[in-house]
Amino acid sequence: MIPIIYCADSVDKHMDIKLALRNPNGLISCGGDLSVSRLIYAYQHGIFPWFNEGEPILWWSPDPRCIIYPDNLHLSKSLKKTIKKADYEYKIDQNFNNVIHACAHIKRKNDGGTWINQDMISAYKELYNKGYAHSHEIYQNKKLIGGLYGVQLGSLFCGESMFSHKTDGSKLSLYHLCKHPTIKLIDCQVPNSHLISMGALNIKRAMFIEIIKKII
Repeated sequence: MIPIIYCADSVDKHMDIKLALRNPNGLISCGGDLSVSRLIYAYQHGIFPWFNEGEPILWWSPDPRCIIYPDNLHLSKSLKKTIKKADYEYKIDQNFNNVIHACAHIKRKNDGGTWINQDMISAYKELYNKGYAHSHEIYQNKKLIGGLYGVQLGSLFCGESMFSHKTDGSKLSLYHLCKHPTIKLIDCQVPNSHLISMGALNIKRAMFIEIIKKII
């Protein structure tokens, strides 16, 4: 049985990667809240929330961990052409609300729903208001066509979700995120084919924790 966190508990109670299960991979504890202090503590220690509508808050730290080293981002020939064409605009934190809602409502293959429920949206908006969460946005003809959002702590960017309304929209936002001078590591949490195709790789959780200790 996994530990239960109560809202009145301190932010560090039951937030320890030593508690992580092998099956399901990385599940640490459940409960608590999505307060700014608890979320920041979690990200600082390689832990993130993920749960479906109607479930308690579940806290995870999977092993291995999917990450991207910005310098190792892979660009396909078609993406290189899109970048060279430069018929788009890249902006940061101009439309966080629309980005997170677009991520919540985008239809994804083999996905029966979204984990970005209203509680998560409210929590990450508060992180944005406090300067921790950021959106990286792509516009074409002044219309938002792609983007991503996540939490930045020091030189670590913890990616939460991305969306694309036009070809390469999300890829362009990831490309520019990797070009950002303050970013040394992008935490992708768990792998998918889209991220792997762009250079994401899996590393041991212990290695991930050691890296983020140095860059946060």
